[in-house]
Amino acid sequence: MNKESNISRAIVKAVGIFGGVQAVNVICSVVRAKLIALWIGPVGMGLFGLFNNTVEMIIAITSLGIRNSSIPEIAKADNSGDARLLATTISLIRRWSWLVSIFGAVVTLAFASWLSQLVFDTDAHTWEFVLLASVMMFNGLANGEQSILQGTSMLRRLAHASMWGVVSGLVLSVPMFYFWGEKSVVPSIIVYNAMIFLFSYIFRKKDYTKVNLSMRDTLDKGKGFVRLGIYMTVSGFITMLFTYIFSIYLNRTAGTDAVGLYQAGYTLYNKYVALVFTAIGYEYYPRISGVSDSKLRLHAFVSQQINVVMLVLLPLISVFLLARELMVSILYTAEFSTIILYISLAIIGTVFRAYSWCLAFVILAKGDGKTFIVTETISSAIGFILNVVFFELWGLNGLGFAYTMWYFIYCVIIQYVYNRKYKLSVSSGAIVNTLITLAVVVAVFAMVEYDWWILAIIATLVISLYCGRKIYVMVKK
Repeated sequence: MNKESNISRAIVKAVGIFGGVQAVNVICSVVRAKLIALWIGPVGMGLFGLFNNTVEMIIAITSLGIRNSSIPEIAKADNSGDARLLATTISLIRRWSWLVSIFGAVVTLAFASWLSQLVFDTDAHTWEFVLLASVMMFNGLANGEQSILQGTSMLRRLAHASMWGVVSGLVLSVPMFYFWGEKSVVPSIIVYNAMIFLFSYIFRKKDYTKVNLSMRDTLDKGKGFVRLGIYMTVSGFITMLFTYIFSIYLNRTAGTDAVGLYQAGYTLYNKYVALVFTAIGYEYYPRISGVSDSKLRLHAFVSQQINVVMLVLLPLISVFLLARELMVSILYTAEFSTIILYISLAIIGTVFRAYSWCLAFVILAKGDGKTFIVTETISSAIGFILNVVFFELWGLNGLGFAYTMWYFIYCVIIQYVYNRKYKLSVSSGAIVNTLITLAVVVAVFAMVEYDWWILAIIATLVISLYCGRKIYVMVKK
């Protein structure tokens, strides 16, 4: 079996493993929301959203981005073949996981009363936030174990830990929702995170020699990935800020209904392709992190990643375009039919997003935090400007075109950085496959728009069979 076949097989298997895990996560989220709505009602949904969003915000700030920034460090140590280095790195990540977990818990405890006032305009919920400090511990420790599993390519263990944690968290929450009503919201969030930690601990990497590190060594050796994590945290905050500002603009210029339609469409096409992106990222990120100093291997890995991503994405986008009205009618109501053209235009942009995504991971793999925050900030600003301009020109449908244009420009930016800063290139085959994917997706879009349904169905069937066959061959090689 040649190296290219090995890479392709690993990518496809990762999609199969984590695509299933992501599907289970989505199903559990839907079931949980449905049970809360059924047994607790709108108040329960509101409480769950307020507490959960606050917890996620605190985690995003206090975790320092270590869950993702530590992966290149672990992958390089794993690829080095030096057992001592790997053991030291794992001990270092676990020590830092404890530090950020304690930091998050202390921050939550210290600001519990203030958070209650901020979120609910009363201090009546102070003790709920005090209890939620435990979530910071569970989350921080679970993230540390998961980053170690991902960095050492123990993907099946990581998949099992994620899946069983989510499922058991839901199962234990169900009787709480039924018997305790509104009082179950905070305990259910705690139990959910506790189960994720428990199974992360059960499936953790055990076959290494523990290395004792002093606090000085912990702080000194962890500076690199902590710095990268802070850059990633700041970048994520800037992206959220631009999104928030646009939502305010949309609300003031077009009303709350327009914001609802925009969010509904954005959630639909983002969640749809996120299953693929997240699944592939679990395997791809540590793989290129381990070879980030080799131009030749990066060229091969990135090019092959693009080829496989396009092969997976092409039938998915075609099916999305064909079934767009059915999906909207199932997930939403008749009032949301106006988002059909908007989401159709936006889903085309996921081709550019996939291509640029494969290149952008190299920035993280190299630990280049400054370049990452600059490119992501520029990208967020461009996305905001395009959204405003195209919404003013063509309304909601303009936002779909803006999304596609946004990721086209992002492609150009990342390609420039990839070529000029890192002196890397993408194979001509990967570029051709991307252009073919784009052309076919646009063709299917045109067929659907002009009501050439028979032709669109035949084209989607042929595409699915062709790509499915290619993927099957990759797995069986």
